[in-house]
Amino acid sequence: MAVDKFPVESGHIMMFARSIGDANAIYYDSDYAAGTEPGTIIAPPTFMQSSAQFDPEYFLRPKVGEAWFGSGKEATGVKREGSGGGGGSGGGGLHAEQHFEYHRQAKVGDVLKATVKPGKTWEKEGKRSGKLIFSETITEYRDQDGELVVTARGVGVRTERPVDQG
Repeated sequence: MAVDKFPVESGHIMMFARSIGDANAIYYDSDYAAGTEPGTIIAPPTFMQSSAQFDPEYFLRPKVGEAWFGSGKEATGVKREGSGGGGGSGGGGLHAEQHFEYHRQAKVGDVLKATVKPGKTWEKEGKRSGKLIFSETITEYRDQDGELVVTARGVGVRTERPVDQG
C-alpha cells in the first residue's frame, strides 16, 4: 500500500482510538497530552494501518458506483478469486503477522508518505495444504521532512492448495 499523503489529524486519531476501545486521554485530550513525555496528542500504535484509506487502490476501500468486497463472506456479491477454498487452483491466503517499529511517535500535524518495499520470501511444508509460501512486505512511513517515523513489516501466507478437510 503506497500512500503519497497521509495526514495525521486529531479527529482521526480520536476515532481510531475509540474504534479499538482505547480510552487513553493522550489520544484525544490536548491538555492532558501536554503534560506527558511526548507533550502532544499522539497516534495509537496500530494507527498506521488506517493509512490504507488514503490509498485509492486499496482493495477494501469502497469506490462510488462499484461493487466492493466488504467484510462478510460475500458482502456484496463480489467474489475474490484465490482466497479461501473457492476459485483458482491454489489455496487461500491470509495476513499472518504485523510488526511496527517506531522511530518516533506519529503526532497531530504530521503528513506521512508510505513507501512499500519487498521483504523476504520463504516456504515451509504444511501438513494439510501442501507448501506454505510466506512473503514479507516492508512499509516505511516518512514525515513531511523525510524523517523515518515508522517501519511496518507485514507477513502474508498462501497455501499451495486448499486445506484438506479430513
